[in-house]
Amino acid sequence: MFVVGRRLIPWTLHYIAHTGSRELFRLAVLAIALGVAFASAELFGVSFALGAFFAGMILAESQLSQQAAQETMPLRDAFAVLFFVSVGMLFDPAILVRQPGPVLATFLIVVAGNAIVAAGIILALGYPLRKALTIGAALSQIGEFSFILAGLGVDLQLLPPTGRDLILAGAILSILMNPIIFMVLDRLKPWLSERAPRPTSIPDITELPTTNLKDHAVLVGHGRVGSLVADALEQKQQGFLVIEERGEIADQLRGRGIEVIQGNAAQPGLLKAANLAGARWFISAIPNPFENGNLIEQARTANPHLEIIARAHSDAEVDYLKHFGASLIIMGEREIAKGMTQHILDSIDERLKNEVSANSTYETDLPG
Repeated sequence: MFVVGRRLIPWTLHYIAHTGSRELFRLAVLAIALGVAFASAELFGVSFALGAFFAGMILAESQLSQQAAQETMPLRDAFAVLFFVSVGMLFDPAILVRQPGPVLATFLIVVAGNAIVAAGIILALGYPLRKALTIGAALSQIGEFSFILAGLGVDLQLLPPTGRDLILAGAILSILMNPIIFMVLDRLKPWLSERAPRPTSIPDITELPTTNLKDHAVLVGHGRVGSLVADALEQKQQGFLVIEERGEIADQLRGRGIEVIQGNAAQPGLLKAANLAGARWFISAIPNPFENGNLIEQARTANPHLEIIARAHSDAEVDYLKHFGASLIIMGEREIAKGMTQHILDSIDERLKNEVSANSTYETDLPG
């Protein structure tokens, strides 16, 4: 995992990606995934499904993991369908009639147990009750990894087949009940907001000094998009600071004389250190729409006059970010279409201009 997974496999994927062959890259991803899964099953005696989980962890170490996921999306969907169909074939519906008591107990342990533990941890960290209930509801179910563990337990004779049936029944019921739990929670939110005591402010994990910059830009993320924005701001000599989670990138920026706050922008107290109240622009260059929405909401609260710029990948994400107060949202596909269209229109205008110029020259050269 540490040698092959972190060194050899990412290097291999990068080398294959530089060949420019999508088919070869796709084949390499599948070969690595299946090879790691098979090797894990043979060498360590785990199930093939658990070996596939290890393969996913190894592929995630590469910077090309997102591209690998996109290339294998059709096969991943097909395998997911086969996986859940096979799980459904393992489920014995008669257990609902034979052992309704154990099934109900398993269901309550899965739903209530997960929800109570998750909500209790969130409350212990000082977050409000509404957020604790939301996270508890989101975690009040179990999914495919529990099926893998149950199957492994039966294969190793640590769990009887009846136990696997109970886990499958509890998982299926918890998945079916999860949307209903969220519907009930949505109806309870106004009541909770009115009657729940105001939580005390969450103390900062680390007291960060506030920047001395004013009328500056706050840039969240220094990836492929954020780096281009940072270069443009630097060329214009516009004051800005970068919030970056990766330590190596933060060190490189500091070496260039750029002010950096290292950490996740959602971390309590971090946006406060960026002095949003005195900033002019807040630029969120990260691709996650849900994290973007949270950051935009905090930024708009800190400075109602702040110009907030974010990125999106779909019309639904655009509407979602506008709801939280984004001033300008750039959607990549739309900007690509604009660039292509503008190039075509410029070519048409240039051709018409040349035709008009040629006609004018011809009319001038006519006698009389």
